Amino acid sequence: MEDFEYHDEDDPSFNDSYDYNYEHSVCDKEAVRSFGSVFLPIIYTLALVVGLAGNTLVVVVYTSKLRLRTLTDVCILNLAISDLLLLFTLPFWAADAVHGWKLGSEACKFISFLYSTNFSCGMLMLACISVDRYRAVAYNPTGRSGTGTRLRRQWLVVCIVLWAAASILGLPELIFSTVKHSHNRMACKAVYPISMARPAKAALELLEVTLRFLLPFLVMVVCYCWVGRALSQAVGVRRERKWRSLRVLLVVVAVFLLTQLPYNVVKLCRAMDVIYMLITDCEVSKGLDRASQITESLALTHACINPLLYAFIGSSFRGHVLKAAKHLGQRLKGRPRHVIEEPAVEISLNTHNQAQSQSGSDDQETSTFTI
Repeated sequence: MEDFEYHDEDDPSFNDSYDYNYEHSVCDKEAVRSFGSVFLPIIYTLALVVGLAGNTLVVVVYTSKLRLRTLTDVCILNLAISDLLLLFTLPFWAADAVHGWKLGSEACKFISFLYSTNFSCGMLMLACISVDRYRAVAYNPTGRSGTGTRLRRQWLVVCIVLWAAASILGLPELIFSTVKHSHNRMACKAVYPISMARPAKAALELLEVTLRFLLPFLVMVVCYCWVGRALSQAVGVRRERKWRSLRVLLVVVAVFLLTQLPYNVVKLCRAMDVIYMLITDCEVSKGLDRASQITESLALTHACINPLLYAFIGSSFRGHVLKAAKHLGQRLKGRPRHVIEEPAVEISLNTHNQAQSQSGSDDQETSTFTI
């Protein structure tokens, strides 16, 4: 969680913030803290309610009703779990914004680590989904995907590697986060050794911008451009369905860009400020603080939007949800369940002719377009 509390440079404990002594005077940030104590709890509450509903539904459906047929399905399930763990930390940060940190240093370390790890994991899972969709087109043009223990082990290894990488990105929070008295209250923040405070903070900010935003964004753009090209050239798919699928790709990339770009621009500004001490005006510094609060809250909304983008748009998932709702309604009305249900329709990522794609048994799994 970004720290919005700042100290003055004449404070000997100046090792965990960006604040400076503006013209030998103290920069009072009470207005920023007051804004955060109202704005952050409201946003976090909304994100928690919406995100819990959507991601819980994804987890329930994928673990009980929907067979995990592709790596994308596995990543969507892990993405929902990661988002739920991220959302779990929001009540603690909302309470911290209003009352300060009341839970002690160990809880501070754990919650900070949980937040950072799952924020990173969500971004890495999004990149993995785009790579798997690209792989389905480039290396599996007939639309068929293998099954068996070996393939599932590969999926498990991919998920373990992504979770491990995200945990490594969260280690600085686990190591350096602590509870410290700041501005007449206790605050949970990262405190770095004086000898490494400024370079360590700048390096971590740049690393997070690179691995949490730039790398996933570039991977998504490259992979989805290839997928979009394959869809536009696909045989046997009507033009309006191709365009609908291409719009899904555009929405996925656009939402990622709109929610994550402002936050990472602010983080980049912070890193440059740490390195070059660019901000020398108190009002500018307070404006950057407010921008950090707003843009980070915007970035967190992606955890609420993910179920809509990566699950509800997929007809397979949506079909299972509709079936479950229909069965529930029939039970409540006392009607028999043996009704004819139309199967969900998905667009196969098939660049060959229809005759070739239809060969094989009916129960053979296919790599379908379920972004």
